[in-house]
Amino acid sequence: MIKKIIVSPWTALLTLLLVISVRISDPVFVESIRLRYFDTLITSKPTTENNIFTVNIDEESINQYGQWPFKRDIYANIIQNLYQHNAGLVVFNVLMPEIDRQGGDNVLQDVLSSYPVILPNIPSDISKNTPKIPGSAVLNPEYLDRVIQYPGIIANIPSLEDIAAGVGTVNTLPEIDGVNRRIPLIVTVNDKLYPALSLETLRVAAGDTTFQVKLSELGVEKMRIPAFGPITTDNLGRIWIDWSQSATSISLSNIPNDLGGAIVIVGPTAAGIGNPIPTAKGAIFPHETQASVIGTMLNNVVIQRPDYADGMEILSVLLAGMLLLALTRWIYIGLLSIVIVSVGAVLGSRYVFSQYLYLIDVTFFISSIVLTSLHAYGVKFLSEFFQKQQIKKQFGSYVSPVIVERLQKNPNLIKLGGEEKMLSAVMTDMRNFTGLGEKYGSDVEGFTSIMNEYMTTISVPVFANDGCLIKFIGDASLHIHGAPLDDSRHAYHAVKTAIEMIQAVDDFNKHLHSIGKPPVGMGAGVNTGKILVGNIGSSGKMGYDVLGDPVSVASRLEGQTKSYGVLLLIGPDTFNDVKNDFHCFELDCIALKGKSIGLHIYTPLFNNDNFNQPDAERHAYMIEAYRAQDFDTAEIMTRSLFGCFGGELDHYYELWLDRINIMKELSLPSDWDGIYRATSK
Repeated sequence: MIKKIIVSPWTALLTLLLVISVRISDPVFVESIRLRYFDTLITSKPTTENNIFTVNIDEESINQYGQWPFKRDIYANIIQNLYQHNAGLVVFNVLMPEIDRQGGDNVLQDVLSSYPVILPNIPSDISKNTPKIPGSAVLNPEYLDRVIQYPGIIANIPSLEDIAAGVGTVNTLPEIDGVNRRIPLIVTVNDKLYPALSLETLRVAAGDTTFQVKLSELGVEKMRIPAFGPITTDNLGRIWIDWSQSATSISLSNIPNDLGGAIVIVGPTAAGIGNPIPTAKGAIFPHETQASVIGTMLNNVVIQRPDYADGMEILSVLLAGMLLLALTRWIYIGLLSIVIVSVGAVLGSRYVFSQYLYLIDVTFFISSIVLTSLHAYGVKFLSEFFQKQQIKKQFGSYVSPVIVERLQKNPNLIKLGGEEKMLSAVMTDMRNFTGLGEKYGSDVEGFTSIMNEYMTTISVPVFANDGCLIKFIGDASLHIHGAPLDDSRHAYHAVKTAIEMIQAVDDFNKHLHSIGKPPVGMGAGVNTGKILVGNIGSSGKMGYDVLGDPVSVASRLEGQTKSYGVLLLIGPDTFNDVKNDFHCFELDCIALKGKSIGLHIYTPLFNNDNFNQPDAERHAYMIEAYRAQDFDTAEIMTRSLFGCFGGELDHYYELWLDRINIMKELSLPSDWDGIYRATSK
C-alpha cells in the first residue's frame, strides 16, 4: 500500500505545494529571477526616440577644457554654449557643494540667473549646505513617513542652489539584486519633500511652480504636475524605467549646431570621474538613466506590477499543476500539455505587457509546473519500472526471454488481473517416472538433477513457440498459448509444441541411455476454449495461473493417451483450428470421467509424410461402422489399417480391436449414441 502511494503521480502534489510555499515566502533568488524576466520584457520594447540629448564630459572634453573639475566659469560657458545651440532646457548633472577655489562661481551664478538650469543634489547620511525649498503641495503631510526617507542631503553652495531654475535629487534605489529598475520621484529629508532630478526637470519644462503629491497611510496615492498631468507611481513614489526611451548621446567636445529645443542633460563619463550604475540594460551613466526616466514620464509610459499579480500567479500555478497532474495518465498528451501551457504562459505574459504594460511573471509558473511534472513523471517512471520488474519476476520462468522483454517494453499487452480469453492448454505427463526413480534408489540428489534436466528439455519447445509455462506438477507440466501475449494461432502452436516436446523426450532418452538409465516417455493432451487467466491465488500468495473446464479437459485427454495407444490427444475445438495444418484422425467420442457429454477426440500424425488419403478414408469409414454397431466391418477395417501411416496408429488399432470385441459382447440399444464413457481419468 505504501509502495503504491509512493509511486502515484499524485504525490507530485507535495512538490506543487512546496513550490507554492516557496513562492509565498518569496526568497531572494525567486524575486531575482522574477526581476530578470521583467528586464527582458521591458528591454524588448521597440525604441522610442525623444527630443533629449545627453552631453558627455568624456576624455576628449577633458583634453579640450583641461583638468577636472573644470573651473566654474567653464561650466558657465558650457551652459551658455548649449543654449546658443538652441537647447530647450539644460540639466547640469554635476554637484558643486564647495566654493570654486579658482573663483568661477560669480560667472556661473550670472549664467544661472540668465538661463534656466536644473542642478542636482544628493540624499545622504549627512547634510551639507542648505537645499533649495521645493515648490510642492502635499496633501495629508502626516503620512510623509510613508515616503522613502534620508537623514540628510548634500546640496550645492547657496549662491548656485538658490538661483537655479530647479534642483532635484539624484538618488537610486536598487532592487534586491543590486540592479536599478525603479527610480523614486520623491524623497523626504527632515520632514520635507524633495523631487527627483527627472521630476524637477519635467516641472520646469512644463513651466509649473509646484508639483503635487497626495499621500495616504499606504504611501503615495497620487502625484501630478498641474501643467503636465498625473504621474502614476507605486506607493513609494517609484516608476519603472522604460529603457526603450532613447536619447541622443553626444560629446561635449562636439556639440551640433542646432539642438532643436531639446532637453539637454550634461554628465561626466570620462574614466575615473564618471561611474556607471547597474541597470536592466547593463551599466550606464547616471545622466543617461535620467534621460530614460524623463522619456518615460514625457511619453506617459506606465509600466506597473498589478496588486493582484502575486495572488494570480500562485493560483495559476495551483490550477495548472493539478490539471497537468490529471493529464499524466496519458503520457504524450501530458507532455504536450506542459509544452502548450508553458509556451502559452510566455506568450500571454508578453501579450499583456505589450498591450497593457503589466508585468506578469512566468518564470515561477513554468519552473513550478516543470518541477511538479518531473516529480509526476519520475514516479510514473518508477511505477513502470517496478511494474516491469514485477512482469520479469512474474513471467521470467514462464515464458521465453523475448516475450518477457516485449512485456516489459509494453506492459499494456497484459492484464495482471484475471481475464477470460480463448486459449489452448497443453497438459503433459511423464511415463515410466516410477521406473526411473527406482533406478536412482536413495540417490535423491541424482534423481532431482535428472528430473530438472527433463523439465528443461520439455520447456525448450514451449519457449521456442511463445508458450507460457504455467507450472510443473511433479513430473507433469501445464502450459498455454495465447497469453500473456495474444496469439491468433494459439491452437496450432499448442499442437506443434506438444509434438516437439514428445520428440524432445526421444532425444532425452539418448542421454538416459548413455548414463545407464531406463528410457521415459511422455503423453500430452491439448484442448482449446475460454479460460480464465491472470493473477490467481490468495491475498497472501498469488501466481500467474489458469482456471476453467478446458484446462481440466486437457488434463483428462492426457490421461486417456495410454488408453488409446497414442502420445497425443487433442480436443474438438483444437481439431477445428488445426485440421488444415496437421493430418488428424478421430479416435473416439468419449465422455471423460465426471462428464456426461461425449467429446470427439483426435490425434495428429507426427510425420506428415506418413499420410495417405485412401487409408485416411478407410479409417474414417471404420469409425462410422463402429458407431453404427457394425462391429464386424469395423474389425475388418481396423485389421486392414495396421502398418498404415508409418505405423504411428498401430498401437491404437491394437487397443481398438479389444474395444470392438468388448462392444460385441454388450447388448447395446438400437439408438446407442456411440459415446464411450470412461471409468478412469
